[in-house]
Amino acid sequence: MKLTKLLPAVALIVASHSAHAAYQLNVSIALSPQDPIAQAMESAKQAIAERSEGELTIQIFPNSQLGSDEDVIEQIRSGANIAILVDAGRLSEYQPELGILSAPYLVEDHRDYSQITTSPLYLDWVEGLAESSGLRLLNYNWFQGSRQMLTQNEVNTPEDLDGVRVRTINSPVWVKTIEAMGATPTPLPWSEVYSALQLGSIDGAEAQLTAAEGQNLHEVITHVALTNHIHLMTGIATSEQWYQALPEELRSILDEELLSAGDAASQATSDAQASVRERMEAAGVTFSEVDMDVFRDRVGSVYEELGYDQYRDQLLSSE
Repeated sequence: MKLTKLLPAVALIVASHSAHAAYQLNVSIALSPQDPIAQAMESAKQAIAERSEGELTIQIFPNSQLGSDEDVIEQIRSGANIAILVDAGRLSEYQPELGILSAPYLVEDHRDYSQITTSPLYLDWVEGLAESSGLRLLNYNWFQGSRQMLTQNEVNTPEDLDGVRVRTINSPVWVKTIEAMGATPTPLPWSEVYSALQLGSIDGAEAQLTAAEGQNLHEVITHVALTNHIHLMTGIATSEQWYQALPEELRSILDEELLSAGDAASQATSDAQASVRERMEAAGVTFSEVDMDVFRDRVGSVYEELGYDQYRDQLLSSE
């Protein structure tokens, strides 16, 4: 057979292979499918598939189906095509400075995070994270809600938390925050909180309302103290190796759609707060307003202990 007759066939094979070549990203989230975050992620999934014409697809795994956050992060670091919705506190093991993004009472409003995540200091930390750990933090604009104290007894002051075992996230900034607020921090996977409360192995949890409702915690707690101690902003981290292997056009589509979805998720989360509270109150949960200044004073030591004082002013400066 002549070479001129082979070339069209080879071109057809290459074109066919290219048409079916696809990249897939499996996204792990701890939240339920009904959470505004999960719903916004579904919208991003559709938009990414459409814009990439099927070259890049997203699969979403809610309720920590891929394993604990710690296990998933290790899979990502090994180069797996996985991403995780995660707070910066968990990433501080690899880039310690990032932990300040999960520090208590850092901002007055979750929208203030946009100033932080566009700062040169933050962007340097993101690059440092990629270099030191193989984790690429794509965007950090997924607001999950403000953290509150969910307990069996009414909480009005830090003294009311004395001896109360409160579930929190397993990272230094979270543990030290809950300890400074007066409770006994008890790290557990989010998926185990309901059963731990039911069995009495913990006395309470600190969480955002949408996530608490998604896990039906209103069935196993009786009080919510509105401490608002952390405005839980989170981001999507994936494998630096996998991310850099994506064609540039697909990287742009991924970045743009996840950023847009994060904004939509944050707005939906904010909009949902009042209705979630109403449903929890209807289920018998009592909500208490507290003097946040008292708790704010108690957690000032967290910044000193973790060396965050030097970064707070830089991140929140108006320049």
